[in-house]
Amino acid sequence: MSQSGPGKSYREGITLVELFRRFPDDRAAEEWFERCRWGTWREPGYCPLCGCTENISVVPSQRPLPYWCGDCRRNFSVKTGTVMHRSRIGYQKWAIAIYLWSVSLKGVSSMRLHRDLGITQKSAWFMAQRLREVWSFHHGGGMAGPVEIDEGYFGGRRKNMSNAKRRAVQGVRAPMDDKTAVVGIRDRATNQIDARVVERVDGPTMREIVDEMVDEDATVYTDESRVYSRLYRKHETVNHSVSEYVRGQASTNGVESFWAALKRAYHGTFHQISPKHLHRYVNEFAGRHNLRPRDTAEIMAEIAARMIGKRLTYRQLTRD
Repeated sequence: MSQSGPGKSYREGITLVELFRRFPDDRAAEEWFERCRWGTWREPGYCPLCGCTENISVVPSQRPLPYWCGDCRRNFSVKTGTVMHRSRIGYQKWAIAIYLWSVSLKGVSSMRLHRDLGITQKSAWFMAQRLREVWSFHHGGGMAGPVEIDEGYFGGRRKNMSNAKRRAVQGVRAPMDDKTAVVGIRDRATNQIDARVVERVDGPTMREIVDEMVDEDATVYTDESRVYSRLYRKHETVNHSVSEYVRGQASTNGVESFWAALKRAYHGTFHQISPKHLHRYVNEFAGRHNLRPRDTAEIMAEIAARMIGKRLTYRQLTRD
């Protein structure tokens, strides 16, 4: 199908009317989750508690844990062993949240989930962080390139700090004094993004990331920063300090468009992100970017599948 409009208009979306036809109630949403996990409904392929593939029976009277494993002698449901583990929020609301996650390019705030799903803001915030846990992985390396590498900085400004914090960073060079650094790598061939929070932006850190993520034969494009001076790859730079943004094939415009989307969400949707949880938001936006060319139904099914094996408790989320 040819592209007839801007952006990803060739993608097949899901209207709100169709969404509620697909998920009219919790039972329909539960069936969808089971098909995403086991490929069928009412026939679990394995026990998520012990891993056995036999001796599993259906006990509908045992809701909300309708399945019984004869090996480990415990009940379970499709939520067991996923980010939904022990969640009291219904399947329909989880499915709607995944839909909002799939179609909202600038992210979904906990206040919006609170209002749209009719749950408390605290539960909405916990649900949002659990969904971000789906993306708690990195690309895994092997970017054949060419690749673009750039760093972004997120956080408050020194002038907005309290007096105590301002004294603590006095004399420290900006922008690292009051912001958290994030490094992003974009593979031009696949348009895949890998982004991660780093403690410092220096030569050894950049070389370690490039060695892990980028093939030895790949061409690397960066700006003129000295931290990229010894990457031991074919390397070209553009000099942003003299307003040079493209020179032949050399540019970092692709990865900078990712920063633009993340920063619009930072200021327009979330307004403030603590350094403690910033990596979750970075993972979310990288994951959404990498799935964006797919149809909405495919993205939703992929998110549901990636929930498996991920677990995040409220205690883990809020502890220091």
